[in-house]
Amino acid sequence: MMKKVCIIGIGLIGGSLAKAIKKTHQSEIVFGFGRDRSRLEKAQKDNVIDQYSTDIGEALDGANMVIIATPVGSYESILKEMKPHIATNMVISDVGSTKVSVIEAIKAVFDGTLDNFIPAHPIAGKEKSGFEVSDDDLFANKKVIITPLENNNSESIKILTKMWERVGAEVDFMTPKSHDDLLGMTSHLPHMLAFSLVNYLISQHPEASVYAAGGFKDFSRIASGDAIMWRDICLHNRDSIIAHIKGYQESLNTLVDAIDSQNEKQLETLFRKAKNTRDSWID
Repeated sequence: MMKKVCIIGIGLIGGSLAKAIKKTHQSEIVFGFGRDRSRLEKAQKDNVIDQYSTDIGEALDGANMVIIATPVGSYESILKEMKPHIATNMVISDVGSTKVSVIEAIKAVFDGTLDNFIPAHPIAGKEKSGFEVSDDDLFANKKVIITPLENNNSESIKILTKMWERVGAEVDFMTPKSHDDLLGMTSHLPHMLAFSLVNYLISQHPEASVYAAGGFKDFSRIASGDAIMWRDICLHNRDSIIAHIKGYQESLNTLVDAIDSQNEKQLETLFRKAKNTRDSWID
């Protein structure tokens, strides 16, 4: 058992991980760091965390593991604050949705690499944010992608992997670039479509949602995601997201042409292919 795990940012993911670590008895103390003392106090009262501080030195003091769970745009400033307080035996990681940008932040702050920082990303979440909706089972049967750096210690990677596995996750490994391209397609693109769809409908008819059926509600659910987090994801995985949006635009053009030409066979083929693929995912 670890003596102290520090989680920087007690929101949905940070709060869920804190709960999961406590539930699986992996640390004597689960410590929360953030800017808002009143929020941290409430998280402690709700038994999300054991202790808290708004002082980064106090938060990191004696920590065996540190997890950054804030929007990726904040990483560089957080790493600068952390720098004087990092111990060589700390295992440091994160839960950010982009990975290349994390490495860039590390290089900017540490003039190269930080050997004990192991980037990671749990593929889990909800459309709501805040520790109030955190869930100690959020990571159960979910993927966690770890993107190790060249100089990472193998024992530290094992410790991080074990932590995620004990909260119920299935760990995969890939390169940071592969991660960003894959998530740009499977996660970031769908969120862009949901945000755009909701804005489009409201621009066309302010009361469109009143007449929306279940399909629209299902598809648009993820448009309730945290605006700051998704702003940062767009800015830090720009090339991949743009490439996939352009690729999707081409598929929409194919659909437009099929509808415009009243090509019954092509329309049916397009829809049947999508249906069969989707059905195979949930069998």
